[in-house]
Amino acid sequence: MAGCGKMVITAAWVAPMDAPIIRQGAVVVADGRIVAVGPARRLLADHGHGACRQDLPEAILLPGLVNPHTHLELSTCTCGDSAPGSFAEWLLSIRQRMREGSQSVADPEQSVRRAVELGIQQCLRFGVTTVGDISQQMHVTRPVLRDSPIRAVSFGEVLGLARLRWRFDELLPRAVDRSMQSSRLRIGLTPHAPYTVDLPGYRQCLRVARRRRLPLATHLAETAEEQQFIEHHSGPLRELWEQIGSWVEPVETFRGGTPVAMAQVIGLLEYPTLLAHVNYCEQSDLELLSRGQASVVYCPRTHRYFGHPPHRWREMLARGINLAVGTDSCASSPDLNIVDDLRLLQQIAPQTPSQALWQLATVRAARALGMHDSIGSLTIGKHADMVAFPVARSDGEDPLGAILRDHRMPTGIWIEGKVPVVAQSRAPGG
Repeated sequence: MAGCGKMVITAAWVAPMDAPIIRQGAVVVADGRIVAVGPARRLLADHGHGACRQDLPEAILLPGLVNPHTHLELSTCTCGDSAPGSFAEWLLSIRQRMREGSQSVADPEQSVRRAVELGIQQCLRFGVTTVGDISQQMHVTRPVLRDSPIRAVSFGEVLGLARLRWRFDELLPRAVDRSMQSSRLRIGLTPHAPYTVDLPGYRQCLRVARRRRLPLATHLAETAEEQQFIEHHSGPLRELWEQIGSWVEPVETFRGGTPVAMAQVIGLLEYPTLLAHVNYCEQSDLELLSRGQASVVYCPRTHRYFGHPPHRWREMLARGINLAVGTDSCASSPDLNIVDDLRLLQQIAPQTPSQALWQLATVRAARALGMHDSIGSLTIGKHADMVAFPVARSDGEDPLGAILRDHRMPTGIWIEGKVPVVAQSRAPGG
């Protein structure tokens, strides 16, 4: 869009995601925002005079994809072909691999920067324009995100209980430091999980998020051992703490049942908290989630990697819970191609309408990040973050379904109406 005050992009199809799909549609962009969406003939008549024009006669135009849960710092990890013996063993292996990686290079921070850069490049290649990143090494990751073309929420990770409770207190002010915030980078907060943050720590994070109006996220009900740990401080997750020599009994245990029930008691469900995973969900949990404000982010390929029982994502959608899809990290998923997570859902539930699947990585994912007013759909006034996929005449009336079935890759990507520098070689028309 260089040199264009206004751009009209026409396409074989336009899929706004908050409205029906449009055959022979167009999107009009000015100053990085969407100013019109509709049939190409009408929009060219209304906006074509004096505007630049880009035609995509063999493509469908969608809002830029949103990956609401990933760990970009782990983008150089590989999950391998087989699952670990247990979730706790996997956590220890990741901890060990990160430690060995930092010891094997002269500049560990440069290694982290490189991983984040590689993760961002993957996201853009796969059509993702916004990420929700769990940023552990915030002082390294946030400058990279700030200087990149991608839009992001950087959830500063805090953790530490038992003998490592001091670590939580040390991390919290760093996590909520807004000095790196920019027009495309928003600062958020994530108490890691119920097996690494105690109940007082969760309450403190919620108070801080409310006071500062921060996006809030946490891993919840990710593994079967989690409930055993929060109720009795026993099982493999307790053994993990003992193995690293940091266990002492916390002052408080939760005797109220499931991790979701714990989140309700703390107040996390009465805030627009992003709950990553929720792989273990009782009927009573569905009721609690349906009454609250929290979103659930399901990571299908990571879920499959660990061999969890079937996720209740369809029941969550049926109950009106805002459910989105994320990739998690390259340590538990082959890559950051969120469309492959949608493809897995299409295989699991082929009767699900194609647009409903794509909404999990667009408008619903944007809501999970608290950004639904500005991204996630091709809507007047929102940022012109868009992605194009190839279509064929044989797709019939379901081009969105055909993209999933045929494993097609994006042919163009725009952020605020401009092609990101790292993606220019892939985008039609530049």
